[in-house]
Amino acid sequence: MDSKTNIPTSSEQIIAVIEDESDILDLVSLHLKKHNFKVREFFDITSFYRYLNSEIPDLIILDLMLPDADGMEVCKYLKNSDNYSHIPIIILTARSEEAEKVLGLELGADDYVTKPFSPRELVARVKAVLRRERKEEQSGVVIFGNILKVDLRKFEVFVNDVKVDLTPSEFKILTLLLKRKGWVFSRENILDELGSSEKGVLDRTVDVHIKNLREKLGPAGVFIKNVRGVGYKISEDG
Repeated sequence: MDSKTNIPTSSEQIIAVIEDESDILDLVSLHLKKHNFKVREFFDITSFYRYLNSEIPDLIILDLMLPDADGMEVCKYLKNSDNYSHIPIIILTARSEEAEKVLGLELGADDYVTKPFSPRELVARVKAVLRRERKEEQSGVVIFGNILKVDLRKFEVFVNDVKVDLTPSEFKILTLLLKRKGWVFSRENILDELGSSEKGVLDRTVDVHIKNLREKLGPAGVFIKNVRGVGYKISEDG
């Protein structure tokens, strides 16, 4: 631990690698260890889930084509779990289609790397994701889409460095969406976050808050997407 900053050093950070091809697993593990990360290796998701009962890694590198699970479903499960949603996930896969990449990122993955890949680049991406997570955790500031900045401690929101005044309800909705970027929240989920029991006017209440929030965020308002028949999410994709 760095005594000046209380930031874990790489030698204290644990990377879980879930990959059923032994040569790739060995390659990834070797390069991570060269950079002083602790590595936990898994050939299937069953053994990984058992491992989670005893230790929580700092980051997960996840293959999509596993012998006992679809990696997309694993990503979705982890990012929808109160216990594990904070763990960054980098998807490492042979699936290179744009639709697959978009889906992975929308499910909450922090990065998406396709095979064949450069081990050095993968390690650099691991470091970048961990650095970003540490920065957000330390500062309490979340930056999204390069133009939206939310200070969770000061309850302040900026768009292109211009302060935006939100109501407490609007701020709660925005921070809820940012907690699980790309995840779709139903109107009922959002209403629960607001602590409201107005079930009879659920749709109107949430939709009005979202409409006002989008207008106040200006160019950043486009990040808040309406998923027809389901609810709302925050995403940089169309």
